[in-house]
Amino acid sequence: MANSSHSSVTEFILEGLTKRPELQLPLFLLFLGIYVVTVLGNLGMILLIAISSQLHSPMYYFLSHLSFIDVCYSSVTTPKMLVNFVSEKNIISFLECMTQLYFFLIFVIAEGYLLTAMAYDRYVAICNPLHYKTIMSHRVCSIMMAVVYSLGLFGATVHTTCMSVLSFCGSHIVSHYFCDILPLLTLSCSSTHINEIQLFIIGGVNTLAPTLAIFISYTLIFSSILRIRSTEGKSKAFGTCSSHIMAVGIFFGSITFMYFKPPSNNIMEQDKVSSVFYTTVIPMLNPLVYSLRNKDVKNALGKVIGGR
Repeated sequence: MANSSHSSVTEFILEGLTKRPELQLPLFLLFLGIYVVTVLGNLGMILLIAISSQLHSPMYYFLSHLSFIDVCYSSVTTPKMLVNFVSEKNIISFLECMTQLYFFLIFVIAEGYLLTAMAYDRYVAICNPLHYKTIMSHRVCSIMMAVVYSLGLFGATVHTTCMSVLSFCGSHIVSHYFCDILPLLTLSCSSTHINEIQLFIIGGVNTLAPTLAIFISYTLIFSSILRIRSTEGKSKAFGTCSSHIMAVGIFFGSITFMYFKPPSNNIMEQDKVSSVFYTTVIPMLNPLVYSLRNKDVKNALGKVIGGR
């Protein structure tokens, strides 16, 4: 960050989710409960996959990383939001703000590409079942995960670097419950034209590329499923994809609503609702969706609980 901007603003105040005092305690309890369920659910999923030999496959390898990412980016934002409910002013230093933004972007970008890798895994499993183990070897899965995290690191580094060189010499109240790109851009007293172009290009690529890849994968998957003659075979094939389709729809739907609306619709209160959805609700839902709609996970959980 330039010296002028760093000397102007050394800390921000996070406005929080709501200004209504009567809602602070109920919302604190609600989101504390959601966060506890998120952490326990995702860590439980990681542990279950690690100790259950029947879940040692590429599909669950990716699912364990999805749970890890969900815990991480939920933990980047939710604790600060909980502080806001119980404190008069939720102050965050400039360095902490940029750090929060950086790690949030790493995990949220990585999740988009991880969902893409999971879609490819389902494509290979359904369209090329005889070559599945060869194509989705442990080495290939490891390389795919390295690419997923590398893309997250690259996107976060570009976004945060561009943000850190802006000047913040006016208001230091962030109209949000965590340091996100759009609320910070509105506070800058220097030109944000380059940041907006960079957000549109990199953010667009990070949304469009996974969406397009997932769409192509599922077009091929559904085409293959429709050629299956038995009703039971079709039902089983659809069953292996349904949880992932739900996760993809919720994640990319909320991300698109948040970052790619026309400027006239860029209302911060609506943005907060959308942000809550993908920073707190989705990380909680993912382990529930995959556990409740997946027979292998339910069977593995039953064996662990039953001690068999």
